[in-house]
Amino acid sequence: MGRIKQFVFGAGSVCAATLLTLSNTACVKVGPDFVKPASQVAPNWLESADARLRVGASPHRAWWRVFNDPVLDGLIDRAYRENLTLRIAGVRVFEARAELGIAVGQFFPQTQQASGLLQQSRASDRSQTALLNSGSLVVNQDQLGFLASWELDFWGKFRRNIESARAALNASVADYDNALVSLTADVAATYIAIRTTEKRLEIAETNVKTGQENLRLAEARFTAGTSTELDVEQARTSLKDTESLVPALRTQLKQGKNALCTLLGILPGDLAQVANGPSIIPSPPLTVAVGIPQELLMRRPDVRSALFQAAAQSARIGVAKADLFPALSLYGEFGFLSTDVSDFSLKDIFRWGSRYYTVGPQAQWNLFNYGRITNSVRVQDARFEEALITYQNTVLKAQQEVEDALVAFLRAGEQARYLAESLASAERSLDIAQAQYREGVRDFTAVVIAQQALLREQDNLAVTLGAHSADLVTVYRALGGGWEIREGRDFIPADVEEAMAKRTDWGGLLKFPPSALMTEEQTNERGAIPSAW
Repeated sequence: MGRIKQFVFGAGSVCAATLLTLSNTACVKVGPDFVKPASQVAPNWLESADARLRVGASPHRAWWRVFNDPVLDGLIDRAYRENLTLRIAGVRVFEARAELGIAVGQFFPQTQQASGLLQQSRASDRSQTALLNSGSLVVNQDQLGFLASWELDFWGKFRRNIESARAALNASVADYDNALVSLTADVAATYIAIRTTEKRLEIAETNVKTGQENLRLAEARFTAGTSTELDVEQARTSLKDTESLVPALRTQLKQGKNALCTLLGILPGDLAQVANGPSIIPSPPLTVAVGIPQELLMRRPDVRSALFQAAAQSARIGVAKADLFPALSLYGEFGFLSTDVSDFSLKDIFRWGSRYYTVGPQAQWNLFNYGRITNSVRVQDARFEEALITYQNTVLKAQQEVEDALVAFLRAGEQARYLAESLASAERSLDIAQAQYREGVRDFTAVVIAQQALLREQDNLAVTLGAHSADLVTVYRALGGGWEIREGRDFIPADVEEAMAKRTDWGGLLKFPPSALMTEEQTNERGAIPSAW
């Protein structure tokens, strides 16, 4: 009997060693290895010849500083620390890290269980069991054991799953960066809109005062008999028309401030402490650094995310394809069992003779699955093709967004220059009309027309100046700028990290350096995890 046991253990050990060696040395990984897909990238921007663009220079990492507005700098810094949408994206990075940990854990023995059992059973007095137990109907039994099962990664199923999870983690980092790009651009655009509305409101209120003076002048001339009541009514009409602009602008200003509060992670309210300063529309620099189209492939986070998602989906093909082949496993179970039947006792469980074991290799092969596995592989392959096309489309759209933003920015600057000249003419026209009205050469209609034209030109210029700056924000958003400010910093604030660590054991996950992507060296083919994890 001892020789038989020795043979069983010896054969099991040889099989285990053989299968493990084959699994780790053969390095078979079914499914395609991901290759970065080709994409259409222009050699240069369509507007690259414009002297206002510095094509060879890369955009500033903190691009909003080109506006030279300390208030804007402070708002973006606060939004980076407090914005809740960005925090959600940061937490999702740790969710993806935990998913990678699950994938790595699947590479090692999948089942490791310790079991214990204490049970009592009673047989029927008419059963064969009662006769075998010498008339005893009640049997007590206790059992202690341990079992382990390890499906070897002979076909690369678990290694492909690690590849997929690692790429998904990198995609989540890119998604965080993309949220940061959107946040910085949204804060800057909202701030510019607020300053633009404040300027428009200031223009409207100034014109209201001018309209009130014109109305008093018209009433005085009518009282003196030097003009008709028509002049009075025209002055009043012009005044009320201008006054009607004020409520709408105040509503727009309040809504803009509410939107900025949300971006800052605070309740809607007074922004005097965080957005104080003169109501000056931030002006763009004379020249703007825009880099080259090829840089979009690495700078824009949404492009990187699409690439990582395609890589993750490519690995899932291998995971599905591995099910077409036999699953090779090692199985072992060892324990002690005792009963109180006959002369035995429950306390005999720790006797060496009470031991039992099962050991040996196993194989499982889903031969007749009626095409389910094959079609599952096809599903994953089709999704991979979708991911490739999505990546290529993302690259294409990114270039369109930059081109659209550049042309809008450049043309808005030209429009602002024309409007500035038009405004100078409108101011001169009003001065002439008012002087001629006082001298009695022209009626009040000329003053009204000139006043309305001046208000229109002032408002148009303010709107265009705001649009010019907002278009530059859109340029930097399209270029994918701004996410670099998180390098060297944590994905979530210290208080959120502390709360998560207090609630759940995160090990070293929360301390993983956020500036680095997860590489294959950090989760190698054997599934080893760095100590930082």
